[in-house]
Amino acid sequence: MIRIYFILGCTASGKGAVGRLLTRRIGGQIISVDSMKVYRRMDIGTGKPSQAERNEVPHHCIDIVEPSEPFSVARYVDFADKAIAEIADSGDIALAVGGTALYIKSLAEGLFEGPGADVEIRAELTRRAEAEGLAALHEELARIDPESAGRIHPNDEKRIVRAMEIFALTGEPISNLQKQWDNPKPRYDCVFIGLRRSRSDANRRINARVKRMVSQGLRDEVAALLAEPTGLSQQAAQALGYAEMIEHLDGKCTLDEAFEQIKINTRQFAKHQRTWFRRFRNVHWIDVDEDTNVEDITDEAAKYVSK
Repeated sequence: MIRIYFILGCTASGKGAVGRLLTRRIGGQIISVDSMKVYRRMDIGTGKPSQAERNEVPHHCIDIVEPSEPFSVARYVDFADKAIAEIADSGDIALAVGGTALYIKSLAEGLFEGPGADVEIRAELTRRAEAEGLAALHEELARIDPESAGRIHPNDEKRIVRAMEIFALTGEPISNLQKQWDNPKPRYDCVFIGLRRSRSDANRRINARVKRMVSQGLRDEVAALLAEPTGLSQQAAQALGYAEMIEHLDGKCTLDEAFEQIKINTRQFAKHQRTWFRRFRNVHWIDVDEDTNVEDITDEAAKYVSK
């Protein structure tokens, strides 16, 4: 069975820098495990590695679809499986680096098999999201399935609709059905290495990241994407940083208000990630202090890697 090393953690925890340095040390290649880095030209808001960093260390599952295309976890697993096979054939080590918990779990353990889609139910839920607002649907989900609502971001229409669709079809919360997924057979020989920071340190880093996105030109990036003839898919338009900037470009808030909302929503997203990661077993957690440098973190991570 192929071995994969996962470097996981909440947003802005420093996973990318540690992953790249560790990869250079051990002779590996990186599999991105991020649901938004898959989109081309969505660079600043997703915190993609620079082209120079990608030239230095091979990266996979980045820039693989157009922002106008719908994308699913199943498609991601297909892309990642092919990349992992290629890395194994080359004799390199695969490091899966990212923080999209559903993608991590699906790649390591397989996809959750829920009931098939119901076109009429899904269309009605989508109509309600447009008429009543997505917040109303998220509040309803919180009443019928508080566990799922706590994990699903209030702006994530696709997952909100899917959770409510499953409840309508089965009468069971999706969180209950997913418990069948708690003891799956592993798809790979997985070693999980997690970076964990205090909430105050994480919030400081999130604020700094948003400030950096401002200076790098996030507003112009989003405006350029919206100007493309094909536009953004619903999924891409809900990405952190992009959804808030679209609100600004639509005249619904000022630029400063948009950036403040990005900070708030990113902190909420990190909270959801922490909830997800508590479900992960056998993670080698590395507690990272504010002053710990990337070399020391990588030294600690390297202790769990065997060539």
